[in-house]
Amino acid sequence: MTLNIIKLLFGSKNDRELKRMRKLVKKINALEESIKGLEDTALKEKTQEFRSRHQNGETLDALLPEAFAVCREASSRVMGMRHYDVQLIGGIALHEGRIAEMRTGEGKTLMATLAVYLNAIPGNGSHLVTVNDYLARRDAEWMRPLYEALGLTVGVIASMQPQDEKREAYNSDITYGTNNEFGFDYLRDNMVLRKEDRMQRPLTFAVVDEVDSILIDEARTPLIISGAAEDSSELYRVMNLLTPTLRPVADSDGERNEKIQFQKVLLEGQEKPCSITAALTEADKANKDLVIADASAKPPVCRLAEKGHFMLDEKGRQIELTEDGHELVEQWLVKNKLMKENDSLYSAGNLNLLHHVHTSLKAHKLYHNDVEYIVQDSQVLLIDEHTGRTMPGRRLSEGLHQAIEAKEGLAIQNESQTLASTTFQNYFRLYKKLSGMTGTADTEAVEFRQIYGLDVVVIPTNKPIARQDLNDLVFLTIDEKYDAIVKQVQELQSKNVPILVGTASVESSEEVSRRFKAAGVRHEVLNAKQHDREADIIAQAGRPGAITVATNMAGRGTDIKLGGSWEADVEKLDNPTQAQIDELKAQWKERNEQVKANGGLHIVGTERHESRRIDNQLRGRAGRQGDPGVSRFYLSLEDSLMRIFASDRVRNMMSALGMEKGEAIEAKMVSRAIEKAQRKVEGRNFDFRKQLLEYDDVANDQRQVIYTQRNDLLEMDSIEDAITGMREEVMNDIISNHIPPQSLAEQWDVSGLEEVIKVDFGVDLPIAQWLEDDKKLYEEPLREKIIAAMDEFYQQKCERLGGVMRGLEKQLMLHVLDTLWKEHLQSMDQLRQGIGLRAYAQKNPKQEYKREAFELFQELLNSLKHDVARVLFKVEPMTEEQMHMMEAQRRMEAEAAMRNQQLKHEDASALTAPQAPESEAPPLQQPLQRAAPKVGRNDPCPCGSGKKYKACHGKLA
Repeated sequence: MTLNIIKLLFGSKNDRELKRMRKLVKKINALEESIKGLEDTALKEKTQEFRSRHQNGETLDALLPEAFAVCREASSRVMGMRHYDVQLIGGIALHEGRIAEMRTGEGKTLMATLAVYLNAIPGNGSHLVTVNDYLARRDAEWMRPLYEALGLTVGVIASMQPQDEKREAYNSDITYGTNNEFGFDYLRDNMVLRKEDRMQRPLTFAVVDEVDSILIDEARTPLIISGAAEDSSELYRVMNLLTPTLRPVADSDGERNEKIQFQKVLLEGQEKPCSITAALTEADKANKDLVIADASAKPPVCRLAEKGHFMLDEKGRQIELTEDGHELVEQWLVKNKLMKENDSLYSAGNLNLLHHVHTSLKAHKLYHNDVEYIVQDSQVLLIDEHTGRTMPGRRLSEGLHQAIEAKEGLAIQNESQTLASTTFQNYFRLYKKLSGMTGTADTEAVEFRQIYGLDVVVIPTNKPIARQDLNDLVFLTIDEKYDAIVKQVQELQSKNVPILVGTASVESSEEVSRRFKAAGVRHEVLNAKQHDREADIIAQAGRPGAITVATNMAGRGTDIKLGGSWEADVEKLDNPTQAQIDELKAQWKERNEQVKANGGLHIVGTERHESRRIDNQLRGRAGRQGDPGVSRFYLSLEDSLMRIFASDRVRNMMSALGMEKGEAIEAKMVSRAIEKAQRKVEGRNFDFRKQLLEYDDVANDQRQVIYTQRNDLLEMDSIEDAITGMREEVMNDIISNHIPPQSLAEQWDVSGLEEVIKVDFGVDLPIAQWLEDDKKLYEEPLREKIIAAMDEFYQQKCERLGGVMRGLEKQLMLHVLDTLWKEHLQSMDQLRQGIGLRAYAQKNPKQEYKREAFELFQELLNSLKHDVARVLFKVEPMTEEQMHMMEAQRRMEAEAAMRNQQLKHEDASALTAPQAPESEAPPLQQPLQRAAPKVGRNDPCPCGSGKKYKACHGKLA
């Protein structure tokens, strides 16, 4: 109540921000007349003037009004498009590092040019991030004349682009590209062997288009560069034969059976009354026993006891074997000689088999053809659930993709080993300033603020929204819902109204298409199987009477214009004359007026998505720039969202209303129940993403340490001093292991020390003889003598090898660092997969993960020092030519590994293992700052060990 009063008096935070920004807009508008008076050359020279002023200390904030006015004037002259005031507000929000929520069709692409231009003035590069290569190329070419008129260069990065071309694009003032390519190039830059091979400059400013899609929907998708691992394809095929023999526990994901109450219950040993038997479904009778849970209750409570082989939890996307399932699987594995007699599926040697069983079950029960993936050209292509697009080159991790290939009878590709990885969350937080734009961000404002520190500013529309969003219609069954949709579409088509039918999967889009064909309804289908015709279908989707059935439209990046697209009609003509173009424009104008008179584009949603944001994106396809439009969702209790999350409450509500077959309910109470279910799913998905980030933050701290040290190595001409310090430290550790500090001579293991030095370093030191010859040779003098002898041996080797040794030290250290980091990533993956089980020991999995990850990292650093020292001592002379050949070979191998890049979906459910009951959760980690300050040698190490940086991870510097 108090908050509402404060809002009435002072306005919301968004209102106050808009009021502040409108003052800046007035300043920009006041400069418009003076800027208009400039010649084209003078307008172009303004950019260089801004750069000089910035170098002399003037801030970008101070330059903003004049720079925005210059950019708007250039756009008016070159593009024929003048930025609206609301686009100026959006540009200000982007420059300030915020997310601008601007409705579909309001001109986000043009709005972004303002902030991108201003932040390109310092000369450090501005990045504009899009969701696919098509949009990156389209927007770059579309806006290139504007930027070039202002004296700026524009580059586009794409997959499989030649390195020189890509490096030139990164060195441009403004670079367009996809989130995938920016992230992959960051990983590639941290795998190069020469500093000249790096692509990216320091990450200073980025505008992320469709920011909700990239930073939220893609947040659970790590970027992974991987190499081939061992072949286990035969095991996937064998497990694929086992899975069909396993029977699910009926209705295992529901909660209803645990709450069923019967009026009549007889105690065990007595005959079951007919009323109880009638209450059981046929599946229940086959798979479950009725047992009394509480005989003293009034009425007594019964529950159904499971008799299947596995429990299927669609809500949590988890599968667990029951006791019966364990027995059957173990018998089958023994029979097929994959496991020994009387052995347990949970013994250490069989955990790999258990993992394959679970993976195969998930492939069969949780991943469905034409829903989560399609099979095309003998390949499993994943479908983006948020956009409906296929994602070529992206594979599921942890063997799940191979299990799906086995299920579909396709060639099984080898599993891969991670060479480098990061998440979009951690990559984009590396930018000094990050901003974004989208049509729907406000529903995820809390997540943007908590994870990325980004505030959402809702930009007002240039014209009032004229679209009508009608209440949902809810039916009992899917058939009733589809019948109503077909009837409504036929009625609208007879009135020449364009209709967009939105579906949640390829499967449902093809089901709607099948029913339309049966009813004689002309239509087009746009899903992952018809992506090559996407532009043509969208261009004509606004024509009178056009019906388009499409999977989720998020991220399509193309507006549906009422009356269709006259530009698409012009493209079909060979060398069109101006008269033909004018005629096509006139025809479009007539169609446009006709569609507006009929109420504009009608949106028909066939089911609600898990996220309200995706529903809003579908609605947003209608009503652009003040156009009329109508949207309505048709739902049934058999829809996935309703069945899993909301059906009980809504079903009881509908039963109480006494609904008949084919009848729909339209009530705010039902809409609120559906929205509550969506909020529940959104909250659950947010928890998954936050949990993934908390785990990856541990790896990210280590990643930053390794990548910083690696870049330092590349920048150094010689690492002689670092190698000397490393050698000395390794020798001190080895000596301390055999001659403990402040110990008696009788406790020394001299022969063991001689053996280690000889085997590991190839140096034969007569330490026992030294002690025999000099009785006064105590611990410290002996330590110094051993280290001096090792240094002398190493210096003699350096003299023999000449200048080759200095280059070899650097290449060898990079090689050892990369090898150990690759092995470390594999160990971290294995640690994360099983860490949830620590909850059963009343330990906090996150805290245990941090502790063990730190121990693994310490092992990596110790191994690095020892391995580098050991190899350098034993290295054989190599000519300069041989060294260049070795370097070229390593570069070829690295490039081959990079070509094997893969994007993998993180199975976030693996991170949601049971938490320890009644245990208090640790405080949430604060998100990392996007630009970490340089760590001084005497500062505390950022890894959290409590040691000084120079005594911990700074040793490599």
